[in-house]
Amino acid sequence: MNQSDSLEKGNTYTDVVMGGDEAELARMAVFTLMVGLSMAEVCSAHPTSGGPYFWSAMLSKPKDAPVASWITVCTFGTDYVPTPARTIGIYAAILVSQGLINTFGVHILKYLNNISVGWHALGTFSLAVAILAKAPTHQSGSFVFTTFIDQTGLDGVGWGARASHAYVAITGLLMAQYTLTGFDASAHMCEETSNAAMAGSVGIVTAIGMSSLLGFFLLLAVLFSIQDVTGTINSATGQPIAQVFLDTVGENGAIVLMTIVIGAMYFCGTFSVTSNSRMMYAFARDGAIPQFFHKVDEKRQSPIRTVWLACTLSFLLGLPSLGSAVAFSAATSIATIGLYISYGIPIALRVIYRKDFVRGPFHLGKLSYPIAFMSVAWIGFISIAFMLPTINPVNSQTLNYAVVAVGIVIFYSVGFWAFIGPIRQIQADPVESSPADSSPADASEDKLS
Repeated sequence: MNQSDSLEKGNTYTDVVMGGDEAELARMAVFTLMVGLSMAEVCSAHPTSGGPYFWSAMLSKPKDAPVASWITVCTFGTDYVPTPARTIGIYAAILVSQGLINTFGVHILKYLNNISVGWHALGTFSLAVAILAKAPTHQSGSFVFTTFIDQTGLDGVGWGARASHAYVAITGLLMAQYTLTGFDASAHMCEETSNAAMAGSVGIVTAIGMSSLLGFFLLLAVLFSIQDVTGTINSATGQPIAQVFLDTVGENGAIVLMTIVIGAMYFCGTFSVTSNSRMMYAFARDGAIPQFFHKVDEKRQSPIRTVWLACTLSFLLGLPSLGSAVAFSAATSIATIGLYISYGIPIALRVIYRKDFVRGPFHLGKLSYPIAFMSVAWIGFISIAFMLPTINPVNSQTLNYAVVAVGIVIFYSVGFWAFIGPIRQIQADPVESSPADSSPADASEDKLS
């Protein structure tokens, strides 16, 4: 039910000025696949629309389950990206259209998903072939694979000179990692899927694998087709990828290629609403949000109320971008950090309490523990790295405010827990039967107080 969000959703500018693209995506793919494999193993054991927060409760000791689940919920809710002021109206219109599709077109979502897969695969292939075939000149292999670009300094002195090239490379990982998010969507659709214990897990791993391969192919095509590095970075369009299209296939061709990109992102957004609505429905079912949202429309067999809750929150959380020059970078960092922390909590609990873990049909055998350990280590590393400042010198306009935003989320979640206390809705008792004997989705209903 996803393509690990969308291959085209990243802001290429950030990648180009911080060391390059293809090597970053390759590194991200390896570590993200480890995270995905670990998540898939947990999903197979507990296929339910709640996803990471429910897994955290089920994998904790009973006394720790509420707080583990609560912190996962708080960090998960940060994957909303603000939009620039000039597009806020279009953003709202797109959200409304995606909400309408998820309201009245639920029966066609599976067909739209198939179209989306084809659109991403064929669109990426067509786009790459077009710019490679029409590019007046091509960059050399040494430029694509060995050139290191550091334009992180507003005054001409980047972090490569002030700190090290390694620092630039680490902060440059952000957009590659941001692109490889959203693969948990398969988990949130488990309760509406046949053979959920296997299908959800396969969906997670497939999304990462396909996105990595297609993304690497696309980035190679783009980098080989750059005509002027400086002109591309400083493009009047504000989007280096659009400038590459203009330089290779001309204005009319660029419009066609951008239509492919926009279509891919629209499909991504539509299914993000689908996934988020199911996650919020699970929140309501378990008492994390008002029971008003715990309702499935009888006629359309869809949680309509949470569909529009997801759209509304997306719009409201986009408003802070108005007037903020650093909103995109900060929001991207917050989205990536928040999502991966929510992915990492159940994986860490699976490592800590591995003796109590009841496997599902998808499992990694002897590799389960080392892969899970590496996944947690990687998530810890990027959570710190993506809060580092990316532009030199650091001032109020260039500070990476992700550290502030993440701090607020943690302060709120811990403070709420300390002063309000738990609302115990999930009885995280050890699971005695195997997933083959009973559905964890059904078990979750039985465990609600």
